[in-house]
Amino acid sequence: MNGLTQIAENFNKVYEKENPENVLEYFLKEFSGHIALASSFGVEDQVLTHMVASIDPKTEIFTLDTGRLHEETYRTWEKTEKRYGIKIRAYYPDYNSLEQLVRDQGINGFYESIENRKRCCEVRKIEPLKRALKDKKAWITGLRREQSVTRSDARLIEYDTTFGLIKLNPLFEWKTYEVWEYIRKNDIPYNSLHDRGFPSIGCEPCTRAVKEGEDIRSGRWWWEEPEHKECGLHIKR
Repeated sequence: MNGLTQIAENFNKVYEKENPENVLEYFLKEFSGHIALASSFGVEDQVLTHMVASIDPKTEIFTLDTGRLHEETYRTWEKTEKRYGIKIRAYYPDYNSLEQLVRDQGINGFYESIENRKRCCEVRKIEPLKRALKDKKAWITGLRREQSVTRSDARLIEYDTTFGLIKLNPLFEWKTYEVWEYIRKNDIPYNSLHDRGFPSIGCEPCTRAVKEGEDIRSGRWWWEEPEHKECGLHIKR
């Protein structure tokens, strides 16, 4: 166990039973200038944006614009900035890597194999995220245990070995109904795709609506097995 892993464990002992606002208030102050919220404009991220903007509106909020998002996601982005009077920083794929990706596998080659899909995620998400997290000491995510089998062991505070910093998951124990109660109570703008059967929203070609009773993330990369359904942003190593 390295030093940062031990720090994460120590923080969990103190803060794991605290409410998300108290957790965020502490960490936004403790890591001021070196912490950011990653948002894909899903409902969890909208809850966290509301909390963060209420505590410290100067905190960086960023998104990864893969170039293949739903139009509804862009509308949510615009509404969120207007609602909170903030600017959300966008990170984009490197154009050289993106051009090479399309040359190698075609525009929709990610459907052909897990390897192709992961390469697409690497170019459109992972590399931009590395740039977004450069010089950061901590990042905030909307990860919840209930979301999928790959996230069932999420903790409030983790040491992210992939990116080498603290990862904060303030909603890790929240249930779906709690998220929606908070959204409605605070009149928070959210992606209209949620009302059309999309509990989890990513890139347009890789996301579809799910049927009632299906796993929350079953509409993401639906042609793959559940244990493969991560893009690499939240893989534990």
